[in-house]
Amino acid sequence: MQGLSAGFSRLSSMRIATWNINSVRTREDRVRAFLERSDVDVLCLQETKCTDKQFPDFSDTGYEQAHHGLHSFNGVAILSRVGLEDVQTEFGQPGFDKDLNAVQHQEARAIGALCNGVRVWSLYVPNGREIRDPHYSYKLAWLDALASYAKTTGEDGTAEKLVLTGDFNIAPRDEDVWDRSWFEGKTHVTPNERKRLTALEDAGLTQATELIADQYTYWDYQAMRFQKNEGIRIDLQYARGLSPEAGRVDRDERKGKGASDHAPVIIDYTV
Repeated sequence: MQGLSAGFSRLSSMRIATWNINSVRTREDRVRAFLERSDVDVLCLQETKCTDKQFPDFSDTGYEQAHHGLHSFNGVAILSRVGLEDVQTEFGQPGFDKDLNAVQHQEARAIGALCNGVRVWSLYVPNGREIRDPHYSYKLAWLDALASYAKTTGEDGTAEKLVLTGDFNIAPRDEDVWDRSWFEGKTHVTPNERKRLTALEDAGLTQATELIADQYTYWDYQAMRFQKNEGIRIDLQYARGLSPEAGRVDRDERKGKGASDHAPVIIDYTV
């Protein structure tokens, strides 16, 4: 992590983007091009699929970086040009092992830092796999821990400015999937999952990505989903203490050879 935090002035607005990059080493050039054209202050990445040592060095772009990766799967990162301090990788989340009798080790699914006085988290919520799979119970427990964390306050009794952003692997509404019947009996749309998103709002956060509620953020590589616009909206941002003013999905980033199956989601905030 490169130390540039002392060199910026506090901003009254912030542009924050989240992007499931689906292998950062494969798409390093795309990340660099996105940073150059998007004018984002903070970029949160998920599914980097590399260890900390393997994560590319973006310091020449003017962004500080923090990454949490343990293996060739999962992995999360924050790139910030407005400060990057007090980096954390735990908020009380549970671990997981398919052998439920084994030690449940934490996965590399969360990294948070103070950026321009705002606590920003890049989150890769567990997929859940299937409703009867232990990974589904793990997903719900992980989200319960996130909601509990969001309710915490500082010693003065006030809650810090907070943005929870990333691949939540949940579509908040039926309208956020191209065909609700296709998801019948599957994860991502169940009442138990959606209840966990409501819990974040009950904790005082606003779903900032309601600004792009008419746009999908993920299209599977299979069955020509992108070409048919058969997508889902699962890349979200929840904010407290900031006012979301505008948002967009960089759909063009999903086009062309070598694209991630997710598009970047960008929200402009007043801080």
